[in-house]
Amino acid sequence: MEKPVLDTDDKIMPYSRQRIISTLLESMRVAFRHALSKRLLAVLLTIRAGGLLVAGLALWGFAQIADEVLEKESQAFDRAILLDLRRLHTPVLDRVMPSVTVLGEPVILLGVGLSLGIWLLMQRRREQALTLAIAAAGAGGLNYLLKELFRRSRPALWERIVDVNHYSFPSGHAMVSLVVYGAIGYLLAIHFRRWRLLIIASTILLVTAIGLSRLYLGVHWPTDVIAGYAAGIVWLMACILSLEIWQEHRRAHHTRTYASEEARQETNLHN
Repeated sequence: MEKPVLDTDDKIMPYSRQRIISTLLESMRVAFRHALSKRLLAVLLTIRAGGLLVAGLALWGFAQIADEVLEKESQAFDRAILLDLRRLHTPVLDRVMPSVTVLGEPVILLGVGLSLGIWLLMQRRREQALTLAIAAAGAGGLNYLLKELFRRSRPALWERIVDVNHYSFPSGHAMVSLVVYGAIGYLLAIHFRRWRLLIIASTILLVTAIGLSRLYLGVHWPTDVIAGYAAGIVWLMACILSLEIWQEHRRAHHTRTYASEEARQETNLHN
């Protein structure tokens, strides 16, 4: 049996919570412009300018979508897309899509993440294993918080063939799978550079398929999935950039230590 979810789509959101969300969205719009000092911005730009730009655009996109969801301006768009997808249903896809959506379930993500984490620890890549753990845990926690803030009810345009619970916005499957599989793809691409393009393409295809499966099954509005991707990109880029900065700092520290040791040995020889 499907667990009941409070229907808040047709009710006015309590003023206090709406004010909190509005303040949060406004903060998100200005955070990218004001949170970075010139020095930190220079460091980030030298590491991954493209990643920083993608994160900024995703943050802006999430804020725009969230604002439309709050104002219920996306309802017509969401409904039209889902009804169009409903016409594409076939018996074969009805069997395939539940299997695809399972790949975004927490237990699957946890198993895959733990497997790679253990392998990274065996390779003495503790910072990468820790980044993967932080990325996954942070994505799950952030998604839960956003769902509780927005409390958007799920679509009910046709009878569902999968059980769902909790609120709809943003999509947890889209957001968390993008972060977990995205982090895994990034780390694998580092270790297996020869297969980088194949790894990246496979990761994008997998995450996109999971998001589409949520729409096909009618358990999310399209803006839920898009917002989930946007929020996931922001968090994933933050984790990747943090790892890059950490690794750059360690490499610089080792270089300084090595140079200092060489200078000390040379001084001893002269003495």
